[in-house]
Amino acid sequence: MERYPRIKLKGVNKMFLGEYQHSLDSKGRITIPAKLREQLGDRFVVTKGLENCIFLYPLREWQTIENKLRTLPFTRADVRSFARFFFSGASELEVDKQGRTVLPSNLREYASIEKDLMIIGVGSRAEIWAVENWEKYIEGAEASYEDIAASLVDLGI
Repeated sequence: MERYPRIKLKGVNKMFLGEYQHSLDSKGRITIPAKLREQLGDRFVVTKGLENCIFLYPLREWQTIENKLRTLPFTRADVRSFARFFFSGASELEVDKQGRTVLPSNLREYASIEKDLMIIGVGSRAEIWAVENWEKYIEGAEASYEDIAASLVDLGI
C-alpha cells in the first residue's frame, strides 16, 4: 500500500512542448492547439514576452511569477521597469468552445503578428511568435546552439 497516494491534477507538472503553426482569423482570434489548451486551461494570462513574442501562462504559473516579482525590491529601477513592462501588457483570456481566443491588438502589434503565427511550448509557458520572427530567431539560435548548450554547463544543466 502506497503511503502517499498519487494525486493526478489536470495540467499540473506538465511541460509545454512542440511547435504549432496557425493564423489569425479576420476577428483577431487564434486557435490554441488542443495539447496546449489542456495545460493552459479555459482561462490563462498573456503578456509581452522577450524577443518580441507573447508569453502565455496558466493561471497557477502566473500567480507564482507574480508572487516572485512582489518579493523583489521596488526601489531598484530595473525591477520597476520590468514589472511595468510585464504587467502593463498582461491580459487574462478565455478560450471559447472551439478553442479560440481573441489575441489583444496591443500584443499582436508588439509581436508584429499580422496573420501567420507560431505557437511554441517552452517548459512552464507557451509563446506566440510571428512566423517570420520565429524563423529568424531559429536561424540565429541554431548557429550558436552548441555554444549556448556549453554555457549552460555552468548552470548545472
